[in-house]
Amino acid sequence: MIHSTAEVSDDAVVGEGVSIWQLAHVREGATIGSETIIGRGAYIGPGVVIGVRCKVQNYALVYEPAVLGDGVFIGPAVVLTNDTRPRAVNPDGSLKSGSDWTAVGVRVAAGASIGANATCVAPVRIGRWAMVAAGSVVVSDVPDFALVAGNPARRIGWVGRTGERLIEDGPARYTSPMTHHSYRVTSDGVLVEDQQ
Repeated sequence: MIHSTAEVSDDAVVGEGVSIWQLAHVREGATIGSETIIGRGAYIGPGVVIGVRCKVQNYALVYEPAVLGDGVFIGPAVVLTNDTRPRAVNPDGSLKSGSDWTAVGVRVAAGASIGANATCVAPVRIGRWAMVAAGSVVVSDVPDFALVAGNPARRIGWVGRTGERLIEDGPARYTSPMTHHSYRVTSDGVLVEDQQ
């Protein structure tokens, strides 16, 4: 379903079952995986890759060359940037063009969620099943399963696959209060799921 007011480039690749709502703009070369939802007024830049079953909420701005894994949630008005030194003009006062800078992207791994009005300043990677709190400003990589908040965003806890905050139940051991699935922190500080 592509709403009549959405602008979708003929060069974009749109998978089966995708919904693109009012006033959304999908640029040339973008790839949108099957069963993904692109909300009202969202912007998807040239060459952006979005996995299957993602949700990009209203007025989110996903600038190239961002890559979103499967099952990623991008909240309303989220911004994924692409310029480490933004300027409108060159030192001589001439207007900058696309050839005057190199785009860098934000990578969001499978299952991760980015809350409303958060900004991810490229280049950063948001880990698998991580959660970025609403309004946060992410300026460094976010580990898998991390819950981050603030400006700059810092880890304030760990979350499971359902998004619930994990409960510490021993040294470097955590449990999901919903699924009772267990997690552990490795010697290098990475949270991993125990095998079931």
